[in-house]
Amino acid sequence: MEQKIKQYQEILLGFLQQQASYRVANSELENQIVADTERNHYQLLRIGWRKNRFVHACPFHFDIKDGKIWIQQNRTDVEVDKALLEMGVPKSDIVIGFLPAEMRAASGYAVA
Repeated sequence: MEQKIKQYQEILLGFLQQQASYRVANSELENQIVADTERNHYQLLRIGWRKNRFVHACPFHFDIKDGKIWIQQNRTDVEVDKALLEMGVPKSDIVIGFLPAEMRAASGYAVA
């Protein structure tokens, strides 16, 4: 299990690093990766100014729980579930955490 968690940590950090490399047009937003590898929480934050408004946004949030990757938030058009599959994560180890538990069963991915 420990090896699988290490692999999933690397997958999530690589995904977030790739996403952080993209800049938001017409803004001064800074992309920050927040990773708590001890408790297995991973986020991408966008912080800064867009026009005259301060922005503090979290487009991606993942957790690793019980050997599964939980997609807690995806506020983009990126199909994160498909990206994880392409990186070798089986459907049985992906939980769409932002869906209610009763809807997860119909998602084709893990329920919990």
